[in-house]
Amino acid sequence: MSKRYQLLTATSMGVRITPANHQPVGIGSQFTMTSTSAESNVLNVAASLGMRTKVLTRWVKDSPVAAFIKGDLRRRNIEYEGPEIVQEGPWGCRHQFNIADTGYGMRGPRVYNDRAGEVGRDISASDFDLERIFLEEGVEIVHMSGLFAAMSPTTGETCLRLAELAKRSGARISFDMNYRASFWKGREAELRDIFSRIASKADILIGNEEDFQLALGIPGPEAGGEGLAGKIESFKEMIARVRAAYPNADTFATTLREVVNANAHNWGAILLMGDEWHVAEPRPIPVLDRIGGGDGFVSGLLYGILKGWSPEDCLHFGWATGAMAVTMVEDFATPVDEEQVWNVWKGNARVKR
Repeated sequence: MSKRYQLLTATSMGVRITPANHQPVGIGSQFTMTSTSAESNVLNVAASLGMRTKVLTRWVKDSPVAAFIKGDLRRRNIEYEGPEIVQEGPWGCRHQFNIADTGYGMRGPRVYNDRAGEVGRDISASDFDLERIFLEEGVEIVHMSGLFAAMSPTTGETCLRLAELAKRSGARISFDMNYRASFWKGREAELRDIFSRIASKADILIGNEEDFQLALGIPGPEAGGEGLAGKIESFKEMIARVRAAYPNADTFATTLREVVNANAHNWGAILLMGDEWHVAEPRPIPVLDRIGGGDGFVSGLLYGILKGWSPEDCLHFGWATGAMAVTMVEDFATPVDEEQVWNVWKGNARVKR
């Protein structure tokens, strides 16, 4: 039986506001608002290129911000499902605000999270008919992020329930560590246990050196040569330690980023699929706004896996969609077709008429 959804995630949706013209927060007086969440960002490449995707979330009932987010998801070809929660007055629940200074030149980006009363913080597996979604409709890959898993005890349990039903239904599990120290403060033992349990069920594990060290307790890369290129072998050794600790997974990935300034990075990636290593050597990319580059990489990587491509093509496509994401005002890549992405990988920026 064919599965209805190629890619599904659970997330807490919010909005991001960014000052115009790369101005800092507190100085810029005009802001652009976009809908956002790390997990929904990962759906965007597959949704843009015609695959069926879905977000599981909670909404604030009758909220214009919720209406804005829903409209934006429809524009992005992403379906959604979840309960409407009554706000209960001005001090009740709301959708999160992510206030972002993109930085410019030698002024680095700064992100300010305003999440008090966030409606998605209490998302529970009981909010959704997960048996219908997984066992009747069907999902090919369920993607989870450490940002969502660490929000609260109920979101962590939701991720574990998603992983359980994914295993029962034959869906693959993608887990991006996304460690954030502010989420973990005072909850280290609890979250280490939850992250380890999710990772033990995952088929695809994604993270950088900080994620694997702090979320899973895996020793990080040892000092290598100069620059990212000189450290690739030590990153491979770290990923090999992750594979030994979590043998259920067959795919492991990490991005490589060296910041020259806010608008110029060296960007690369490493993929271990089965027993084969694949490396996208770091090379310079221009950056309009770095936020979402890592999610853009995961988005393209999962698209390639869903298409059944070779590991090398999956890696190169993910590298390119990550490089695309940082050229956009929104924090996700929205390719018009596969050719556009492959031209990014090839370095072909010639006009097409």
